[in-house]
Amino acid sequence: MKQLPLKIAMLFIVLLMSNSIVAQDFQGKAYYKSKTTIDMANFGRPGMDEEQKKRIAARIKSALEKTFILTFNKSESIYKEEETLDAPGGGGGGFRTMMMGNFVDGNQYKNIQNRSFLQEREVFGKKFLIKDSIPSFEWKMTGETKQIGQYTCFKAIGKKIKYGLDVNFRRPRPGEEQPEEQPEPKLDEIEVVVWYTPQIPVSQGPSDYWGLPGLILEVNEGRTTILCSKIVMNPKEKEGIKVPSKGKEVSRAEFDEISKKKMQEMRENFRRGGGRPGGGGRGRG
Repeated sequence: MKQLPLKIAMLFIVLLMSNSIVAQDFQGKAYYKSKTTIDMANFGRPGMDEEQKKRIAARIKSALEKTFILTFNKSESIYKEEETLDAPGGGGGGFRTMMMGNFVDGNQYKNIQNRSFLQEREVFGKKFLIKDSIPSFEWKMTGETKQIGQYTCFKAIGKKIKYGLDVNFRRPRPGEEQPEEQPEPKLDEIEVVVWYTPQIPVSQGPSDYWGLPGLILEVNEGRTTILCSKIVMNPKEKEGIKVPSKGKEVSRAEFDEISKKKMQEMRENFRRGGGRPGGGGRGRG
C-alpha cells in the first residue's frame, strides 16, 4: 500500500479517465466474494459443548460467504447472488439459521442517471420490491493506493445508513432480563472504506455502492468485506440488465421496519419453542 500526494493521485485519475468508454453497447461483469464474521464471544446456548459450537459456527460462516455478480454499463447495474447448490447437512444452528433461511435477498438494480434503486426481497415467502433512491456518499479521498489483481486502486472513506438485520445479536442467558423493545428502529450511520480503480471509469460498485470515478473493487463495512475476484470486460454474450419488478412496493426504511417486526416475532416464538412468526399475517406493512 502506498501513500501518494492527493494532487498527484487526482492527476493520475484524470489521465486514466482519458481512456473513456465510448462504445454504446459497452458492458462489464465483476465477480465479488462477500464474507461476514460473527461475534463468537457469546455464541451458543448454555451447556452447548465446544464441538457443537464449532459445527454450528462453521455452518453459519458458510452461509455468510457468498459470491455475487455485478453486470454493469455506463449508467445501470444489476447485482445478483451467484446460484449455487445448497450444502448438505445445513440444518441446525438455531435462531440465526432460521433467520437467514427466511429473509431472502434478491437482485439489486441501480441507475446512476436517475438515482433509482430497486431490489426484490422475500420475508417468510412474502415478496417485496424495495423502491428507493440510491444513497448519497460524501467520499473522502485519501491518496492511498494498492494493487488488486491487475488494477491500481485508490482508497476512499464514506458513511452510510445501516439497514438490515443483525446476525450478531446476543441471546439472553438464563436469569437475564429480556432487552427492552425499541419503539422505533434506530438507523445507525456506519463508516465504510472502499477501493476503486479509475482503469474502469464507471461510477458503479457492488450492492448499493457507487459515486466514485472508477469501479469499486473492495468494500469494508463493519463485519462485512466484499472483494472483487474477477472482471470480464465486454463479454461476447451480453446480458440484459433487467429492472426488478416483482413484489409489494416499499421504501428501504419501510422494509427495514417490516423485517425487524418479523424477526422479533420469530425470536419470541423461538424462545417459546416454536420457530416461525404466528398466523402469517402479523406485522405485514
